[in-house]
Amino acid sequence: MNKTDLAATLAKRCGMTKLEAEAAVNATFDIITEALSKDEKVLVAGFGCFEVKSRQARMGRNPRTNEAVEIPAYRAATFRPGKALKEAVEK
Repeated sequence: MNKTDLAATLAKRCGMTKLEAEAAVNATFDIITEALSKDEKVLVAGFGCFEVKSRQARMGRNPRTNEAVEIPAYRAATFRPGKALKEAVEK
Protein backbone atom coordinates (compact mmCIF):
# COMPACT_ATOMS: atom_id res chain seq x y z
CA MET A 1 0.00 0.00 0.00
CA ASN A 2 1.36 3.42 -0.92
CA LYS A 3 0.30 6.89 0.21
CA THR A 4 -2.34 7.22 -2.52
CA ASP A 5 -3.89 3.88 -1.54
CA LEU A 6 -3.84 4.92 2.10
CA ALA A 7 -5.67 8.17 1.30
CA ALA A 8 -8.23 6.33 -0.85
CA THR A 9 -8.92 3.82 1.94
CA LEU A 10 -9.22 6.62 4.50
CA ALA A 11 -11.67 8.47 2.24
CA LYS A 12 -13.80 5.36 1.84
CA ARG A 13 -13.87 4.51 5.56
CA CYS A 14 -14.50 8.05 6.81
CA GLY A 15 -16.87 9.24 4.10
CA MET A 16 -14.68 12.08 2.86
CA THR A 17 -13.38 13.02 -0.54
CA LYS A 18 -10.05 11.70 -1.78
CA LEU A 19 -8.62 15.23 -1.71
CA GLU A 20 -9.62 15.71 1.94
CA ALA A 21 -8.19 12.31 2.85
CA GLU A 22 -4.95 13.03 0.99
CA ALA A 23 -4.65 16.35 2.83
CA ALA A 24 -5.20 14.56 6.16
CA VAL A 25 -2.55 11.93 5.37
CA ASN A 26 -0.05 14.58 4.25
CA ALA A 27 -0.73 16.68 7.36
CA THR A 28 -0.20 13.63 9.60
CA PHE A 29 3.14 12.83 8.00
CA ASP A 30 4.18 16.49 8.17
CA ILE A 31 3.36 16.66 11.89
CA ILE A 32 5.35 13.49 12.59
CA THR A 33 8.29 14.83 10.56
CA GLU A 34 8.26 18.19 12.37
CA ALA A 35 8.14 16.52 15.79
CA LEU A 36 11.04 14.18 14.94
CA SER A 37 13.12 17.08 13.62
CA LYS A 38 12.69 18.72 17.06
CA ASP A 39 13.84 15.50 18.82
CA GLU A 40 10.35 14.80 20.13
CA LYS A 41 8.90 11.29 20.39
CA VAL A 42 5.59 10.60 18.67
CA LEU A 43 3.60 8.01 20.63
CA VAL A 44 0.47 6.57 19.08
CA ALA A 45 -1.25 4.32 21.63
CA GLY A 46 -1.81 0.83 20.27
CA PHE A 47 0.25 1.53 17.17
CA GLY A 48 3.80 2.42 18.14
CA CYS A 49 6.46 5.02 18.82
CA PHE A 50 8.44 7.13 16.35
CA GLU A 51 11.69 8.59 17.68
CA VAL A 52 15.14 9.78 16.60
CA LYS A 53 18.24 7.87 17.65
CA SER A 54 21.84 9.00 17.29
CA ARG A 55 24.26 6.57 15.71
CA GLN A 56 27.92 6.89 16.63
CA ALA A 57 30.71 7.10 14.08
CA ARG A 58 32.31 3.74 13.40
CA MET A 59 34.68 1.94 11.13
CA GLY A 60 33.31 -0.24 8.34
CA ARG A 61 34.74 -2.19 5.43
CA ASN A 62 34.29 -1.74 1.71
CA PRO A 63 33.24 -5.25 0.60
CA ARG A 64 34.84 -4.87 -2.85
CA THR A 65 38.29 -3.74 -1.72
CA ASN A 66 38.23 -4.82 1.94
CA GLU A 67 39.48 -1.31 2.70
CA ALA A 68 38.57 0.31 6.07
CA VAL A 69 36.06 3.13 5.69
CA GLU A 70 34.91 5.57 8.36
CA ILE A 71 31.14 5.80 8.67
CA PRO A 72 30.27 9.21 10.16
CA ALA A 73 27.84 9.74 13.04
CA TYR A 74 24.24 10.36 12.03
CA ARG A 75 20.71 10.59 13.38
CA ALA A 76 18.08 8.12 12.22
CA ALA A 77 14.31 8.00 12.59
CA THR A 78 13.16 4.74 14.15
CA PHE A 79 9.82 3.06 14.79
CA ARG A 80 8.95 0.62 17.56
CA PRO A 81 5.62 -1.13 17.10
CA GLY A 82 3.20 -1.19 20.02
CA LYS A 83 1.81 -4.32 21.62
CA ALA A 84 -1.51 -4.20 19.73
CA LEU A 85 0.25 -3.82 16.37
CA LYS A 86 2.63 -6.68 17.15
CA GLU A 87 -0.26 -8.95 18.06
CA ALA A 88 -2.23 -7.99 14.95
CA VAL A 89 0.73 -8.76 12.68
CA GLU A 90 1.42 -12.10 14.38
CA LYS A 91 -2.08 -13.42 13.66
